Amino acid sequence: MPPRLVDYQISDWLHLRPLTQGLKTARYRSTDRQHRKKPAREGDLTDIICRINAQRVLVTIAFNDVQTILWQAALVRHFVPNAIYVVADNTGDDDIAAKIAKAVRDLDIFYVRLPPNPSSSPSRSHGLALNWVWERIIKPGKPEVFGFLDDDIYPTAPDDPFASLSKQNFYGVVRQGLPLAVAGSNRWFLWAGFCMFLYSAVQDVDLDFSQDWFVGLDTGGGNWDKLYRHVERFSVSEQPSKLVGFREGVSISESPIQWCGSWLHAVGMMGEPKFYAEKYAALAKILEPHLQEAGYRA
Repeated sequence: MPPRLVDYQISDWLHLRPLTQGLKTARYRSTDRQHRKKPAREGDLTDIICRINAQRVLVTIAFNDVQTILWQAALVRHFVPNAIYVVADNTGDDDIAAKIAKAVRDLDIFYVRLPPNPSSSPSRSHGLALNWVWERIIKPGKPEVFGFLDDDIYPTAPDDPFASLSKQNFYGVVRQGLPLAVAGSNRWFLWAGFCMFLYSAVQDVDLDFSQDWFVGLDTGGGNWDKLYRHVERFSVSEQPSKLVGFREGVSISESPIQWCGSWLHAVGMMGEPKFYAEKYAALAKILEPHLQEAGYRA
């Protein structure tokens, strides 16, 4: 949602930002509502909804990469065995989506291909995908607990990402909002790539996993007004997180990876393109012993 009217500065009014930001927000919300109503392009939603009822479920948003899903599926199955794992495919390319669907089904993993996404912006597309899954799978499925994962984050040791939900209603990697003039510095949210929720605590909340850049919040930040602002930030246990260069001699700004506890996040969208191939090879090497332990065969 846009900032409150009292948060705008004189310069904002002179540039008509309250009006333009309000209109853009209304347009996005309309797009989101329409997208939530669209049917899946592929997948047995009825079966998935039935199977996740009262269970622990992790949903990953796949996007254009078969290998990341194969790695993640193997590692989640091995290191988080008590969670049902669902692949929600937000891939636009039909050929790539077909390869992801086949790979997932060969592993006997739940798969659904989301409807065509109306946004070309990665963050907006991701938020729309998450809202669709919340509306069409999680809410009717009523799991005990649920979580969302990026497709390029991998457990490297046994872990229960839901453990803290015995003491609080949500858990994950906490990110601070950008210190925009209209936003202040008190807004925060759970990063959409690793966030867990107690379903009974949020079932009646109109959750919104979209970004809210007008108040400095990335994907998942739409829940600030719905959920997080009602809780004191430092009363919440959170997943430890740190960014590092993917190898010695490479800085975070050049090409980072992220450790979220024992989970390794590739941070694929950040850094300089010249390092992408080298970082991918480095990730494969880091994950190799863990994939071997999980019984993964390339």
